[in-house]
Amino acid sequence: MNTNFIYFNSRDELLRVDISKIVYFEADGNYTSFVMPNKLRGVIGMNLAQVEKSFTTQLKERSRCFARIGKRFIVNLNYVYQINVLKQRLVLSDYKSFAFQLEISREALKNLKEIFVSTRNG
Repeated sequence: MNTNFIYFNSRDELLRVDISKIVYFEADGNYTSFVMPNKLRGVIGMNLAQVEKSFTTQLKERSRCFARIGKRFIVNLNYVYQINVLKQRLVLSDYKSFAFQLEISREALKNLKEIFVSTRNG
């Protein structure tokens, strides 16, 4: 199976999504929506914890490009442009066609910032 894709299967639908094209996931109760660079949104009948399990099961090592940020988001670390702890803002961008701004708690942003600082120094 191609590990560049993740599959979300439900009774009525199969979604096959290129993981490099997922900017972030956002929790919405028992559902999770994901956003792609072209602003296309998909909805999955899973909560965020179940999406995380799908990553580790299907993607193995490749799942490390995603990080859970607080209670509401999973973001693709490859798109992180700015972490502003004071303003509680995370900007995700591909540097040419989009920039998404997410409001995230200070604590979650501090943890995200630490991921980047520790991997750069480690």
